[in-house]
Amino acid sequence: MSQISVNNLSFGYDGLLNNVFENVSFNIDTDWKLGLIGRNGKGKTTFLKLLLGKYQYQGTISKNVEFDYFPFEVKNKERMAIEIVQEITPNSEDWEIIKELNLLNTDPEILYREFNLLSGGEQIKLLLISLFLKGNNFLLIDEPTNHLDIETRDNLVKYLNKKKGFIVVSHDRNFLDKVVNHIISINNTNIEIQKGNFSSWQENKENQDNFELMQNEKLQKDIKRLNIASRNTANWSDKIEKSKYNTTNSGSSIDRGYIGHQSAKMMKKSKVLEKRIEKSIEEKSNLLKNIDRNDSLKIVPLISSKNPLIIAKDFQIKYNDNSIFNKVSFDIKNGDRVAITGKNGVGKSSILKLIIGNQIQYNGEIKVANNLKISYVAQNTENLKGSLKEFGRSQKVDESIFKAMLSKMGVSNIEFDKNIQEMSEGQKKKILIAKSISESADLYIWDEPLNYIDILTRIQIEEAILKYEPTMVFVEHDEKFVENVATKIIKLENK
Repeated sequence: MSQISVNNLSFGYDGLLNNVFENVSFNIDTDWKLGLIGRNGKGKTTFLKLLLGKYQYQGTISKNVEFDYFPFEVKNKERMAIEIVQEITPNSEDWEIIKELNLLNTDPEILYREFNLLSGGEQIKLLLISLFLKGNNFLLIDEPTNHLDIETRDNLVKYLNKKKGFIVVSHDRNFLDKVVNHIISINNTNIEIQKGNFSSWQENKENQDNFELMQNEKLQKDIKRLNIASRNTANWSDKIEKSKYNTTNSGSSIDRGYIGHQSAKMMKKSKVLEKRIEKSIEEKSNLLKNIDRNDSLKIVPLISSKNPLIIAKDFQIKYNDNSIFNKVSFDIKNGDRVAITGKNGVGKSSILKLIIGNQIQYNGEIKVANNLKISYVAQNTENLKGSLKEFGRSQKVDESIFKAMLSKMGVSNIEFDKNIQEMSEGQKKKILIAKSISESADLYIWDEPLNYIDILTRIQIEEAILKYEPTMVFVEHDEKFVENVATKIIKLENK
C-alpha cells in the first residue's frame, strides 16, 4: 500500500515570526479520499505545495506516487481556450474534450473563445475537464468548487467518487460529505487526521470542544479550591510549629515532639496539595488550544419604508439582443432573503448588477424602489488594493467596526498592515463581507460571497444573517448556505 509520510515537518515564510507548520508528523494512505480543512491562512495551499516540492522545508516528506495539482497554471490567458486544454492534456483528442464539456452541460463554443474572456465558472469547467482527461496520478485539488454551479459540482462529485485517492481542499460542507472518507484538519497547534466525512468530523470536534470547555471549567474550580486549601494548611502548619514554644496554663511544658510531628504532617499535606495544583494547571494548559473562538458577527440592517423593494414581471436578461433564460416574475419585500440559482452563464450576476444600477439589457419589467441604500459584495476581488485603512476610508465605513468584524472572522492583526493585494483570496473575500456587514443598508446584494471562505466563517455569516434578518438578494452555490439562509429561491432556467 502506497503512503505519503510526513515527519517533523517545519516551514515558515521569510519575514514571518511564526512558522506555518512546526514539527508536524503523520502518514496518509494514497487510497484515502481526504478533505483538507482549516481557517483561511492556516496553510492548506502551502501544504499541497510542500508535497509538490515547491518550497524548502525542514523535516522529511516521503512519497512513492506522482501528483497532479488543480487548478492548473494557465500561462497567457489571451489564447483560445482549446489551446490551453490541449497544452495541459497533450494526448487528448478534440472529440474527447467536447464530450467532457457535454457531460458538464456546457456549450463547446466556449473552446473557441479567449480564456480570459470566459466567466469564472467557465474557466473552472475547462480546467476540470483537463483534470478528467489526465492520467491516474494522486490528485491535489485546491478549492475546485469556487464559481461552480450546483449541477457541475454534482458532476465533479461523480468523477471523484470513481477516483482511488486524492486530497481536496474545500469549504463546501455538502461537497465534502459526498466525496471524502477522511478529514485532515489544520488546527491552531497541530494537524489531525480522522476517518469519516465532514459531518462526522464536525460532530467529533464539537464533542471534543465541549468536553475541553467543561474540563477547563472544572479544573479552574479545582485549582481555586486547592489554592485555598493549600494556603490554609500552610498557615495551620506555621501556627502549630510556633506553638511548640508555648506553655500550658498550669505552667507545664508542651510536648514539642508531638507538635513537631503534627506540623510536619500539615506541611506534607500542603506539599501534596501544591503538587495537585501543579498537575491541574498543567492539565488545564493542554486544553482549549485548538478551539476556534466563534465570535458573533453583527449586522445592523435598515427597514425600508418602501415595500416591496423590487418587483419583476415577465423578466429576462438579454445578451446581444437574445434573452438567455425563461421569463421570471417575482417580488422582494422587507425581510426576504432571496437566492438566485441556475447554471453558470445563465445571467445570475447580471440581475444583481442591474439592481445596483448597471446598464444591462433586459425584456419585461423590473422596478427597484427609489433611494434604497444598497450594500454590494462583488464576485471578484481583483480591484482591491492598498491598505485596509485606505480601503475602509474609500468605502466610508467605520474603521473600528470594520476591523472588529475582520478580527472575528479570523483575520489577525498582523494582516492589518499588509497590502490587500498580498492577501489570500479568502482574506480578500472577508474584507468585502466585513465592509458590507459594517454598513447599515435597506438591501444587501451579495454575488458569490463565500468563494474561498473557510467553513467556520461561513457558519458565522449564516448565524449573523439568521439573527439580524437583513433583506438580501444573493447568488451562492453552497447548497448548505442556501438551505440555511434563503427564504425564497428564484431559479433561472436556460432558454
